[in-house]
Amino acid sequence: IVLSLAATIVHRGRWPLRPGSLRVLVIYGTVAMAGTQFAYFNAVRTLDVGVALLLEFLAPVLILVGTAVRTRVLPSMPTLLGAIASIAGLVLVIDPRGATSLDPVGVAWGLVAALCLTGFFVLSAQGATDLPVLVLAAGGTAVGALVMAIVGMLGLVPVAVSTAPALLAGRAVAWWLPTLWLVAVATVFAYLTGIGAITRLGTRVSSFVGLTEVLFAVLIAWLVLSELPGTVQLLGGILIVAGIVVIQQRDRYERAGSITAATTRPRTPHLPEDDVRPATDGVRSTGG
Repeated sequence: IVLSLAATIVHRGRWPLRPGSLRVLVIYGTVAMAGTQFAYFNAVRTLDVGVALLLEFLAPVLILVGTAVRTRVLPSMPTLLGAIASIAGLVLVIDPRGATSLDPVGVAWGLVAALCLTGFFVLSAQGATDLPVLVLAAGGTAVGALVMAIVGMLGLVPVAVSTAPALLAGRAVAWWLPTLWLVAVATVFAYLTGIGAITRLGTRVSSFVGLTEVLFAVLIAWLVLSELPGTVQLLGGILIVAGIVVIQQRDRYERAGSITAATTRPRTPHLPEDDVRPATDGVRSTGG
């Protein structure tokens, strides 16, 4: 609701959207918004949170593999090393060793979450070419909310509504306080800045920068809940950041090389229109 109101005010007079844009919003809301949440919360029903997060955040690897298959070009060695460092750091930060065994159904849901998260990065980058960031976020969350409402009414996920006080950090608070935080910060601000980052960094770099979500979750738990991160988790955070730096620097180098090649490519000299006349064999030739 917040994003829809903001998009209506900011982009008034520029409605309706093109049919192609509406299709992007429907797919984006269903896959990137609702699909990721639905699959992840089904995964954590039978898996530890760390394992489910680890499966979901395989999305950057899926993007690298998908790009290599589509372009038939393997990533450069620095990119591969950066990816390995980031994923290794993610494993150390999450520390997926849990008391429960791996449930195959939960693992399957975790992989579906990874695919949907991949769709979030890809669709955010592609949709931004036609849609402003605010419209993409507003339309995506609106469609996602509708899909999740249907899923809840079908009984595929448990849904309960209450205005009773909520328990937050061991203290009873009014229900609207955590709701306001979840809406304004964890959703509105997060999606706007996230989509904006993807449009500027590109799919590959932004997907690895997204791994810092887990790192910041550990740091915030330390500050807010006094859950002190261990040495292994701190080492994992360093690996994540190092991998991101390597990938981003390599991406900048490749982009700079592409721009240089484009500007230095020899061009066909332009001949005056009068200097082009028909040849005797019916093929156009140039004189002079």
